[in-house]
Amino acid sequence: MKQERRARVEDIHETAAALPGVTIENGSSGNPVYQVRGKSFIFFRNPRPDALDPATRERLGDVIVSWVADDADKQSLIGDPATPFFTTAHFNGHLSVLLRASRIGELTRQEIIELVEEAWLSRAPKRLAATWSTQHLAPHVSDRG
Repeated sequence: MKQERRARVEDIHETAAALPGVTIENGSSGNPVYQVRGKSFIFFRNPRPDALDPATRERLGDVIVSWVADDADKQSLIGDPATPFFTTAHFNGHLSVLLRASRIGELTRQEIIELVEEAWLSRAPKRLAATWSTQHLAPHVSDRG
């Protein structure tokens, strides 16, 4: 079986930009913020005091924020020590997970694509999400059977 390629930050950009209704805004430091119909679903965060490098105590400059569908999804991602996902107190109660760009290679390209698509689905208007899901997700469901 062929081993899947490790994820790269470019996979986030390519996947997010290709989804319907997506615009790319610039954050306060020019960082990309991916939105669907005005709602952010993935963004590259500015260094903030709540996310510090455990060794140096310096603010992390490579944090990517991704929305999730619900708290159960969030807990399954951040609760598994085998994944590079985390959160901070600032994001308590917020339906998102954090990921350092420097650790993205711990995931496969397919895992990043699924993360971005799920983030988009969690924020897209219901009709747009349903249309996209029918066209893109239905074949995968029948393949599992």
